[in-house]
Amino acid sequence: MITLASLLGVTAVALGMVLTPGPNMMYLVSRSITQGRRAGVVSLGGVAIGFLVYLTAANLGLSVIFVHVPEAYQALKLAGAAYLGWLAFKTLRPGGTSVFAPGDLPVDSSRRLFAMGLLTNLLNPKAAIMYLSLIPQFVRPDDGHVLAQGFLLGGVQILVSLTVNLLIVSAAGTIAVFLARRPGWLRMQRLVMGTVLGALAVRLATERSRPA
Repeated sequence: MITLASLLGVTAVALGMVLTPGPNMMYLVSRSITQGRRAGVVSLGGVAIGFLVYLTAANLGLSVIFVHVPEAYQALKLAGAAYLGWLAFKTLRPGGTSVFAPGDLPVDSSRRLFAMGLLTNLLNPKAAIMYLSLIPQFVRPDDGHVLAQGFLLGGVQILVSLTVNLLIVSAAGTIAVFLARRPGWLRMQRLVMGTVLGALAVRLATERSRPA
């Protein structure tokens, strides 16, 4: 059975990642502002499928690799910590621009919106790091089947990510106007999320437990 600590850990990591501007958020916000909420939701459907592809591929591979080569986990964990640290640095450094101020984009069909959402996520390094380095650290062999834990914890990440992105898609236009008029709020958001990501990076780098 998955522990509460693992669930809370994955939830915190998922929130930190999804609230940090990246390819998925930029694409979804751009489409929602320029083509409407429906376009954003369709694009989000493609992003969701991309998460499922990563979840399946990572868990089927990692469940075997970590059993036979436990040292591989340490390398992946350090890679994840380094990536979170880089995201924290990019978020906290001055001069960043708001993801809610995208340029104009041409109108696309629903099929293309879905396909581009899928492709954007599959090419998103944040998604790869999430499944290859971050989620596996919360898997504990003593808590049950490693593969089942991987899918369940990955499901938590997908739920968190889709929920937050759906809220962002629904309110993209309103948020864009709000932040344009209140730049101080944007700086506060960057400060909070950068701090959270930095703390998670330190935890990953110093945590000694082994998932397999």
